[in-house]
Amino acid sequence: MIKRTHILFFLCMGTPAWAASINIDEPKTIIAPKIEYNVKSDEIRTTGQTEIVNQSGQRLTLNDSYLAPTAESIQGQDIELWLGNHVYVSARNFTRDGADTVAHHAMFTACEGCDPFGNAWEISASTFVHDAADKTMAFHNSVFWIYGIPAFWWPYFEMPDPSVKYKSGLLMPSFESTNKMGTQFNLPVYISISDTHDLTLRFSYLTQENPLFHGEHRLNTTHGQFRTRGSFTHNKAGENRWHIFNDDVIELGDYARASVFLERASDKTYLQKYGFYDAQPYLDSGAKLELFGISSYAVADMHIFQELRSTSLNHSIPSGDILPNIRAVHQTEPFFYETYATFGTDVLGISGDGTSNQRMIGMAAITSPWTLWGGNRLTLNVSGRYDIYNFHNTEMVDGDIYSGVKTRFLPSAYAEWGLPLYRANKDWIHIIEPRARLTVMREIQDAQFSLNTDSAGTFLSDTSLFSSNRFAGMDLWENGTFADYGVRYAAYQGTDQSFEIFLGQSYDFSDRVVSDPNSGFHDGLSDYVGRISYNRASWINLASRFRISEENLSLRHTETSAHIGTSRNFINIGHLWSAKFIDVQNASDDTHEIIAGAGLQLSDRWSLRFAATYNLTENQFQRNSGGIFYNHPCYYLSLEYRRDNSSKYDYVGTTTFQFRFGMSIDGKQYK
Repeated sequence: MIKRTHILFFLCMGTPAWAASINIDEPKTIIAPKIEYNVKSDEIRTTGQTEIVNQSGQRLTLNDSYLAPTAESIQGQDIELWLGNHVYVSARNFTRDGADTVAHHAMFTACEGCDPFGNAWEISASTFVHDAADKTMAFHNSVFWIYGIPAFWWPYFEMPDPSVKYKSGLLMPSFESTNKMGTQFNLPVYISISDTHDLTLRFSYLTQENPLFHGEHRLNTTHGQFRTRGSFTHNKAGENRWHIFNDDVIELGDYARASVFLERASDKTYLQKYGFYDAQPYLDSGAKLELFGISSYAVADMHIFQELRSTSLNHSIPSGDILPNIRAVHQTEPFFYETYATFGTDVLGISGDGTSNQRMIGMAAITSPWTLWGGNRLTLNVSGRYDIYNFHNTEMVDGDIYSGVKTRFLPSAYAEWGLPLYRANKDWIHIIEPRARLTVMREIQDAQFSLNTDSAGTFLSDTSLFSSNRFAGMDLWENGTFADYGVRYAAYQGTDQSFEIFLGQSYDFSDRVVSDPNSGFHDGLSDYVGRISYNRASWINLASRFRISEENLSLRHTETSAHIGTSRNFINIGHLWSAKFIDVQNASDDTHEIIAGAGLQLSDRWSLRFAATYNLTENQFQRNSGGIFYNHPCYYLSLEYRRDNSSKYDYVGTTTFQFRFGMSIDGKQYK
């Protein structure tokens, strides 16, 4: 009779690969009541309950085991195998022959010990086969259990083992329901080409519309990243509808980068109807080449646009395709003290709808910042810009259609002063900074040229003060002499709290060019602009930007945002209001809307999320969404609701419900 004792046996030869992530070259510790080692054949036999632990901590327990030399053959009874923190396999008996491990009456779970009241999910099988070469786990006559309750039976089921990062196969399906196209069933297929190259294809069945096919291709290389996604359907109306988005970035060394981008859709409403729309007003396709230097930057790019809006103002976006668009800037080292020079050039070509124009700009500036006695800061700048335009059938600012060449020279200079006044007490640091800037430039009322190139008008705000060119683009320019002035107050209590308020105004010494009456600029005094913000640690963030009428101090424009809470429990509120006059093209109602969002963490795993945009001018929701989410260490699920009330051509608001479920194995999610 053999006395029952635990014997430690350190195995340093080739050792068994019980499953995919057991390294056959790692040393093992074998603990058993009895261990027999045959020196001649290198065979190991154990009697009784045996435990084998590898260097990474994976553990295998079994009874009456047999290990052949180099672990090519293994046998055992009542196996229990831990492949990860919560990944567990048990079987009544198993055998291993080469790369295949076959277990009978087996159970697999990736939720071992995640919940005190049982495994969230597990799969039982009459036969379990693990192929170490292909790194797959196959289940024959399998039953999927949820918290000990059988959910469904499947004759054969296969999945990658936990060591596999990428494996081709079916992903978790998802369900959607819309009021326009019925119930939608999405079945994704993942195709792994290599560790840096993969593809996801998805088939969508819709009960009230023809099927939808879409896919996404991803490729990473040593010096590049390539992404392509698109979709296609032949709908019941007999139309082919589709979209394709592509974004490629190629690093050309330390000082150059190339980008290629493509955004096209079959029509203006396809993206909205099928859920690919992200509120983009137009689609942009083209290419870009960037060159970098220590103090220089150059970019050449081209753009081809596809308009998605039902209506648009011709000066709100470029009215044609852009080719070429070349910009470069170089900043010199300081000549003396901190004085430096900046040189720039800009070349632009636009064509479309029978019109075209080309622009070439050369500019140079010298900037000299000084810090004087008492903390006074003075910045002096002198600059000049020369423009050459070639127009063909182009609408000018005065409404005429013009073809020919126009030139202009724009010299300008400014002097800017600021004086930060600093005071600190026991808890707070206070800063008051008055600031003023005087800008002088050539007055050229008759040389404002085209509205159709890249200028989107001007809008007075705290961010447009202290700027030489307060128009959005490069073609419409300020005229004459104007001054900007304002004062900023800020207070800081360490990193816990901060408060800031700014108020400023602009004054034009000469009559302004014709501009949007909603801009806030006038001849002489402009409206008042300002901002106010308050932050406390990481749980409250309030900010507001506003414009007040110079004539009667009435509110003309305000943008306010507030975040209260943490990343798990929070309330977000945004408010936008802007009074409208009659525009140069149409009469418009005031812009007035509220954007709100909230998150509530019901428990460590359950959470609620909500977001909505409400149009107070029209008294209706523009869009709203919400959902309930459950994140378990072993799986996740969500039920989301979305409503879009927009209307355009054949698209009239859609309500969508979406259900998602996914599994997680040892920290990796399978969607």
